[in-house]
Amino acid sequence: MRVGSVSHSLLMLIAGGTASLVLAAGSARAAPRAQADLVEFEKMTWVEVKSALAAGKTTALIYTGGVEERGPQDANGGHNLMAHATVEAIARELGNAIFLPVLPYTPNDAESIPGTIGITNELLAAMLERITEQAILNGFRNVILMGDHAGGQPQVYEDVAKKLDARDGARVFYCEQVYRPANDAFDQYLAQHGYPLSLHGGIPDTSEMMFLDKDNTWVRRDLVSSAVGDPVVDGKAQFGRQSPQNGILGDARRSTAELGKRAFDMKVDFAVRQIRSLLPTS
Repeated sequence: MRVGSVSHSLLMLIAGGTASLVLAAGSARAAPRAQADLVEFEKMTWVEVKSALAAGKTTALIYTGGVEERGPQDANGGHNLMAHATVEAIARELGNAIFLPVLPYTPNDAESIPGTIGITNELLAAMLERITEQAILNGFRNVILMGDHAGGQPQVYEDVAKKLDARDGARVFYCEQVYRPANDAFDQYLAQHGYPLSLHGGIPDTSEMMFLDKDNTWVRRDLVSSAVGDPVVDGKAQFGRQSPQNGILGDARRSTAELGKRAFDMKVDFAVRQIRSLLPTS
């Protein structure tokens, strides 16, 4: 009887403790995130967006990605992976911004190698214009246009920004520093440290994707050691009879997540500094 009573008491204590832990975990999950943490428009409710606007988060970030083949080792949607992570980091660093859903298609053309889905410059311009107008109607007072893919840059983004800037009292800017200047700076770093330069699917793309690929679904890491394509000399791809035609322009074999973090941080830093210089101070 003594043993039975003790066992029953222990079971009751364990059950009670487990229930308390479950309830506590449930309460923690149910608790809303602090308003300062909310920067992703599509994951916010309209009430949260309204509150964020009232609290001063009146800058909307519109970032474009893209879908294109980038070698056997990198997934076709790499631009969208990089775009989402980059624009979120920019929004958090700025502190007064919310980023809209990443636009997954940009100017490009399908190729003989499957993997590329592109739109035209005209379609991109129309979408950027419409999304910007909608952001302004939602209450944003500043809109920043940026892109992770070369298609449409800089002309389409610049034209849309100039067309809509100061309309209805809102400011619209194109942030070009996040793309070409940041990429050029990283290329300079690679050259200074003895890495081969690439145009597409090489060290910059593969390294940044490796850094961001937390669930191991975007990069085929077992193929990185053999990820070499057509050579790049003086900034131009050299095609010949022995061209592998594998979507890589350059050599990605020395790609690492550490290099990817450096490339990622450069993009965020370049963008944040330019956006802060563009935004009205009042």
